[in-house]
Amino acid sequence: MRRSRVVHEGWMVRYGRRKIGRSYIHMRYFVLESRFLAYYKKKPQDGVVPVKTLLIDGNCRVEDQGVKTHHGHMVYVLSVYNKKDSSNRMTMAAYSIQEALSWKEKLESIIDQQGAHSTHGNKYYSFEYRYGLDNGRNASSSDRDAAEDDDDDCRPDSPHRTIGNGPPESVLDWTDELDSNLPNQNYNSQAFSRKHWRLLQCQNGLRIFEELLEVDLLPKSCSKAMKAVGIVEATCEETFELIMRMDATRCEWDCSFQYGSLVEEVDGHTAILYQRLQLDWFSIFVWPRDLCYVRYWRRNDDGTYVVLFRSREHESCGRQPGYVRAHIESGGFNISRLKPRGGRPRTKVQHLMQIDLRGWGAGYFSSFQHHCLFQMLNSVAGLREYFSQTDERAIAPRMPVMVNMTSASDSSKRCKRFQSTSFCLPNSSNRMMDEYSDDDEDFQFADEEVSAPDDKKNEASEEEPEQDMTFYFGNLRRNDQDNARDCWTLSDGNNFRVRGKNFCSDKSKTAGGKPLMDLVAADWFKSTKRIDHVAQRLGCAAQVAADGGHFSIALNLQIPGSTHYSMVFYFVTKKLVPGSLLQRFVDGDDEFRNSRLKLIPSVSKGSWIVRQSVGSTPCLLGKSVDCTYIRGPSYLEIDVDIGSSTVANGVLGLVIGVITTLVVDMAFIVQANTPEELPERLIGAVRISHLELSSARELREEDDF
Repeated sequence: MRRSRVVHEGWMVRYGRRKIGRSYIHMRYFVLESRFLAYYKKKPQDGVVPVKTLLIDGNCRVEDQGVKTHHGHMVYVLSVYNKKDSSNRMTMAAYSIQEALSWKEKLESIIDQQGAHSTHGNKYYSFEYRYGLDNGRNASSSDRDAAEDDDDDCRPDSPHRTIGNGPPESVLDWTDELDSNLPNQNYNSQAFSRKHWRLLQCQNGLRIFEELLEVDLLPKSCSKAMKAVGIVEATCEETFELIMRMDATRCEWDCSFQYGSLVEEVDGHTAILYQRLQLDWFSIFVWPRDLCYVRYWRRNDDGTYVVLFRSREHESCGRQPGYVRAHIESGGFNISRLKPRGGRPRTKVQHLMQIDLRGWGAGYFSSFQHHCLFQMLNSVAGLREYFSQTDERAIAPRMPVMVNMTSASDSSKRCKRFQSTSFCLPNSSNRMMDEYSDDDEDFQFADEEVSAPDDKKNEASEEEPEQDMTFYFGNLRRNDQDNARDCWTLSDGNNFRVRGKNFCSDKSKTAGGKPLMDLVAADWFKSTKRIDHVAQRLGCAAQVAADGGHFSIALNLQIPGSTHYSMVFYFVTKKLVPGSLLQRFVDGDDEFRNSRLKLIPSVSKGSWIVRQSVGSTPCLLGKSVDCTYIRGPSYLEIDVDIGSSTVANGVLGLVIGVITTLVVDMAFIVQANTPEELPERLIGAVRISHLELSSARELREEDDF
């Protein structure tokens, strides 16, 4: 008998739970025809018998069982069954909600078609009849495999909270914008009417609203309900999946998140979670906060996603030593679809939070309450910036998204690098800088026309020809293509703003222009100990430059850890102009060098939190971290120990965790302080693209130096 037309097919996940209570997932190939749904262990060919089939008719239903977790992996589960025989069902799951929704739409379309053409007679034959099978039990290669695959399908139904059942009674659905009292009498109706809001401020491209209603019954330490509204260039499904993740990925866009774990999975739409907050308001004096809350989610018919939070106690999540247990009165996300613009999808994200931070700090300092609440609401801006990085749009499937509290200690180690970092709002004062840097003048003239720096008589009067790069070698390759990875290239000096000729009088800045020295090579090393004085290594670019009669500056950025890394940049010039600022820096004492060596960083591509943490404000390296200067006959090496600063080390820990996703620009400059020294000139500038830790060359003690 000829098979009916294939409507949809592909690899999906078989999710189930065995009689002993342990869940399992198997990859299976599902085929949806105009009459049947079947799955196979392998992609079917002619004559291959399916493991199981299900007849599709007008009595079938597709039940959304929500999100399930298996060993930290999140899958979206669908269950297809016949309402006349609900024990005969087939479950299927996907790692992405887009794929699950695609199958759901196809299945419902076939069910509607079969319902429209149904007759009283048994018009259609099942796969079992056509292939002479006994209810599909003998279809697989072994009885044991079939029993494992169908273990959950032959058991009686267990209750599931579906999309249409609504949130638990303990969770307020603030998205309904209620005008009247809620049926649940456990809550004061004044506390939960969300009809009236006022615009508080606009910040980071967000609109921040505060509810107008006075809530007298809430404690002083509890804030009014506030919400942030922003536009994210991503689909609702992409945004929803990112919000649901509780692994280290969340640290890339949620600056209030430090660590999260699963306490209990109630059902596919409801879970109890534990979370530690990363709040940087005088963290030396104020104890950190943590949360235990119920999270419910649903998808509305119009494609809107709703994620709701409310704190609750749980016997498996008691108070943690060293933490104050905060309380969420109400909170969550509302993710709705907008019309695309320029061919890109757009989503409106609303994030509401009403939280009691508790503790003495929240009760006595209103600034603590407001700062922390704004920091949590600012995650909407983080979502927007995360998706603006096109290389990071696709969320890798099968990534651990949730750990159980039983394995909390392991996850804490993985997230330890985030704990010392100040994940802060853009106006945070915790930056790697000092009072001598350009912190107040960074972009205050951003609207001025960019002009090239003037030539100075104490600098080279003519532009030196570029160095012949063929003589210089470094183990980190150079690649000038825009999409290149694990490489370096020259960064345009005009992308950096430096002090102009009249800076002393009007604080004006100009484009950096052409650097004084040429970047000829870069080395990327690793070792079991700190790597010092690399310029003495035989065959390095500094030695090659010396053999050619040129002068070089080797900048060695030292990255500490269990494995020590060093990124070395070699800047070469034909000669130093006597009396110039660069010559005085090279031959000056360490105190003078520390007061003048300046770094201008810029994260061209990377997550919002990384960009906010690194910033783009110039900083004096010698005032922020320990710098060691080694003056050789024809070179100056500068060893910069990044780990010597607590703030810098925290930012470094964040950067290292996502270094493969970053494109970083750095410009090095000798700061000019007097009219005679102005305008400033760059020593050199470099761009590092998607660096891989594994590509670093290992240095051993026996290597020649």
